[in-house]
Amino acid sequence: MTVAAVILSASADGAVADADGLPSVRRIADAAWSGGAVPIVVVSFDPSGDVATALTGAPVTLAEPAPEAQGPAGQMARGIDVARAEVRDLTGVLIWPARLVWVGPETVTSLIEAHGTAQGAVLRPDYEGEPGWPVLVPVTALEALRGVAPDRMPPAIIDDVVASGVRERHLDLGDPGVTHDRDTARADLPPYVGPVGGHRRGHVHRRGAACPGRDEADRHRPARPAHGRRRDR
Repeated sequence: MTVAAVILSASADGAVADADGLPSVRRIADAAWSGGAVPIVVVSFDPSGDVATALTGAPVTLAEPAPEAQGPAGQMARGIDVARAEVRDLTGVLIWPARLVWVGPETVTSLIEAHGTAQGAVLRPDYEGEPGWPVLVPVTALEALRGVAPDRMPPAIIDDVVASGVRERHLDLGDPGVTHDRDTARADLPPYVGPVGGHRRGHVHRRGAACPGRDEADRHRPARPAHGRRRDR
């Protein structure tokens, strides 16, 4: 069982927008890596090279977007295709809009663990009853994703994949970062309370506390080359 993270940004400016002192895609990539996602793919235009610079030293593949005519669903499928080329036995992908910069590594880990017992299901993280991001999409749903109309926006895309017959499961993970995006300052986030009914509920993530760094995560995971490279396919 392997779960990738696909970080999507419609523009280079959004990808490198400040998120409490870090470029957005770098903060997300570090959280994804610390939470156990591998590989990590960023899908974004990068005409000036600023996105690649922001990812320097991170274990991330920077991919050119799909043709614009394919719409947001095409960008999601593009990221999954790149991730599958990196890891052939991939079973799931975290679809992660780049504006959702405050998601904690604990949430990534919880979604990956839940995928282990529901590998064919779309997993949606909730906070106070509101569905959020990243959404874990099983690789088996890729063809359903490819069939979504190009004018559909991200929330509706997931709805359409589920409507095609893919099972869905909501997880109350108690992480305000899944619904509060970059427009909310990190210090203004509601409290993190942890998964409801889950073994991580007792962990309290202090509001404004730093996410675990990749150095800490590396002590518990196999070594992997660090790179911030462009991959054109």
